[in-house]
Amino acid sequence: MSTMNISLPQNLKSFVDEQVTGRGYGTSSEYVRELIRRDQDRLNLRRLLLDGAASAATGTADGDYFASLRERARGQQGE
Repeated sequence: MSTMNISLPQNLKSFVDEQVTGRGYGTSSEYVRELIRRDQDRLNLRRLLLDGAASAATGTADGDYFASLRERARGQQGE
C-alpha cells in the first residue's frame, strides 16, 4: 500500500478525529479511504445516469414494465 501525507487545518483534523472516534473507524486513514470510495461510487453513479440520459428511449417505464422486472428477478433467485 502506498503512503500519502496530507495537511489539514486544525478544525478539519478535529473533525476527522471525531468521526474516527464516533463512527468506529480504526484510524483516520480508514475514514479517508471510505470517503474516497464513496466519492468514486458517486462519480460512477453520475456517469451511469448521464449515459442513461443520453441514450435513446427504449420503452415506457410503467406498471407493466416494473412487474416484468420483478418477475425476472424472482426467476433469477431460483437459479
